[in-house]
Amino acid sequence: MSDSILEKSQQLRIEMEKTLKKNRFDHTLGVAYTAANMAFVFDEDVEKALVAGMLHDCAKCLPHEKQISICNKYHVELTDIELRNQKLIHAKAGMCLAQYKYGITDYYILDAIRYHTTGRPNMTKLDKIIFTADYIEPNRAPLPEIESIRKEALSDIDKAVWHILHNTLTYLESEDFEEDPMTKVTYDFYNDIILGRNTSDL
Repeated sequence: MSDSILEKSQQLRIEMEKTLKKNRFDHTLGVAYTAANMAFVFDEDVEKALVAGMLHDCAKCLPHEKQISICNKYHVELTDIELRNQKLIHAKAGMCLAQYKYGITDYYILDAIRYHTTGRPNMTKLDKIIFTADYIEPNRAPLPEIESIRKEALSDIDKAVWHILHNTLTYLESEDFEEDPMTKVTYDFYNDIILGRNTSDL
């Protein structure tokens, strides 16, 4: 890891500790270090994984209206569903803060932050790492099938992504919560990959 990136990640750690609530900061550290470990496994840029993990929730603790204001300021379009659900806006607002407040110019990192809640079809390797690390990091409260997903996350990342999306949609449906359409589109994309793989094994 280069001195400049190491110094940057240390600076971001200090900033996030000041900005985030205690439990959110603990989660952020968990995601950053889980993402870095996954990057080693999947031959991804460890430095980018660490920075993306450190910043993925940088807007999470801001009030809903502030998150909307940030997106509007930087001309990031918000859907009606996002406007109604604060949990869905922080990824886009976080992408804006990462770029304009914390000086991140690498769009590979910025995209990983933007899509860490919903995913997207044909995600980059870094997208998948941050999306998965957010779900499996060790500070997370126990989630259904979490141990199986943690094993998949280090051996078959597409399977882990599919598994997380499946569980997320199942939970949202069971609680009658509104889902972001991108989550379903992403699930369908990876479901086709997993089903196609299983069919080829027949």
